Amino acid sequence: MSARPLVEVFREIAAQYPQSRSAILPALRMAQERYGWLPDEALEEVGAGLGETPAYCKAVASFYDMFHLTPVGRHMVEVCTNICCGLRGAQGVLEAFESELGVRVGETTEDGEVTLRAVECLGGCAWPTIVAVDHRYRQDVSTEDVPLIVEELRSGDG
Repeated sequence: MSARPLVEVFREIAAQYPQSRSAILPALRMAQERYGWLPDEALEEVGAGLGETPAYCKAVASFYDMFHLTPVGRHMVEVCTNICCGLRGAQGVLEAFESELGVRVGETTEDGEVTLRAVECLGGCAWPTIVAVDHRYRQDVSTEDVPLIVEELRSGDG
């Protein structure tokens, strides 16, 4: 990404849409890539670039799972909790990750390395329970798989 101020980039993106407000998702994505999450400063930049308020930007960002309004770890572990995964042990998998990582859902490990999240759906209903580790999907995950997944993640193989 260029070193140009994000506000300028957002204005250029907004010019490609019939209404500048329509550029909110790509602008939020770019801001999150720059900051690692969406602090108030990032929301202010997005708003300034699109002619919207930071509050509007925060409202949109809070609706989508892919945006983070608090700092997150270098790695992300997301466990699908939708009905298919739920029926195949998602809660147990989530609890196993909590135990292995020493954090609760929505928290980041003390070393800042791993954030654990429960998500509504990862779109892998045919292979539950689905776990995304840094956006790479793992299928048919059971509680027995969790220690190895965490070990791989911590060793850099995950």
